[in-house]
Amino acid sequence: MVELLAPAGDAEKLNIAFHYGADAVYFAGQDYGLRANAKNFTNKEIEKAVKYAHSLNKKVYVTVNIVFHDEDFVGLEEYLIFLDKIKVDGIMVSDVSVLDLCNKLNLKLNRYISTQASVLNKEAALFYKEMGAKRIVLAREAMKEDVKEIKKATNLSIETFIHGAMCTSFSGRCILSNYSTNRDSNRGGCAQVCRWNFILKDKDKNVISEDFFMASKDLNMSSLVMEMINSGIDSFKIEGRMRSIYYIATVLHVYKNLLKKLSTNTLSESYNNYYQNVLSRCANRESTPQFFNQKASSLDQYFLTSREEVSNQDFLGIVLENKDGVITIEQRNHFKIGDEVQFFGPNIEDITIKIDKIYNEKEEEITVANHPKMIIKIKKDLPVSKFDMMRVKIFDI
Repeated sequence: MVELLAPAGDAEKLNIAFHYGADAVYFAGQDYGLRANAKNFTNKEIEKAVKYAHSLNKKVYVTVNIVFHDEDFVGLEEYLIFLDKIKVDGIMVSDVSVLDLCNKLNLKLNRYISTQASVLNKEAALFYKEMGAKRIVLAREAMKEDVKEIKKATNLSIETFIHGAMCTSFSGRCILSNYSTNRDSNRGGCAQVCRWNFILKDKDKNVISEDFFMASKDLNMSSLVMEMINSGIDSFKIEGRMRSIYYIATVLHVYKNLLKKLSTNTLSESYNNYYQNVLSRCANRESTPQFFNQKASSLDQYFLTSREEVSNQDFLGIVLENKDGVITIEQRNHFKIGDEVQFFGPNIEDITIKIDKIYNEKEEEITVANHPKMIIKIKKDLPVSKFDMMRVKIFDI
């Protein structure tokens, strides 16, 4: 079975990812990773995460994938030795100097080539294999035939992104952020300048547009899961270490169900449409399959077209406890008596109910849950459990 790999920007997201079916997670330590604005993990937290993952028979990969400048090597040797000692399941690297150092130190760490290396051909993959790489995380621009050729030529484990944000440049190899804000995208500081609005002028400085941008739409490969598996991909990677626990849970939940139903030949058109609708609501950008089956076009980008990136308020709460017919929930967004809501989780079919009564922590009846993270109770006999989530009811299966 293909591996389902989820982002874990902090310990809470790691727990949610494993609860919702991730086979493995990836994250960065305090240094050397490409999401400097995520909380990331201290060495002690990495060790704790590895022990927890292994107790569940799951895996942890740590990103060491910045493009290194001379000053970045301070402490790197000790860090790699530490990751090797605590038995991290793999590190994601983009700089050949890190591969070389792992070889010189004779480390047992599995080395996975990050998407930052932009591998798109079998010759590059073979080079990294000779350097000791066990897996290639292909560039987001890789097409189906590229995947097949690389797999055939190398027999390496192949990992590709299946869902999440795209990079307007080649997976982070961009200097817009550094040029505009002095934040280096290749060292974890991307300011996402490609998502800014610009004034576009012609050669004579006449204004063509006052609302020009060049951002890519998100990646969504849910309609091509079997094609990806048949092309030789071993690991499906979800992007989003900066995303919410609701996003991680929703995307994992959909892909886990898709994989299960595809493997048992039980994916109906109604379920497929339902999953597509759920995915379309959990992020604030449109999404497309991008490059896998054909070269991306202007239709896969926000290019001189209208763009709205308004965060929705679908995530209503997370279940803390279900005991004696009383469901305790930590509220996340406004809901009230009379609203139709939906519970979802890894061990239940999605459940839709109408809110008829709400109780606060003192067991007092209230009409609306409108304070962020307030603890409320719903008295319903439902098979929900801790970490299941409640969202706005939008679609029917």
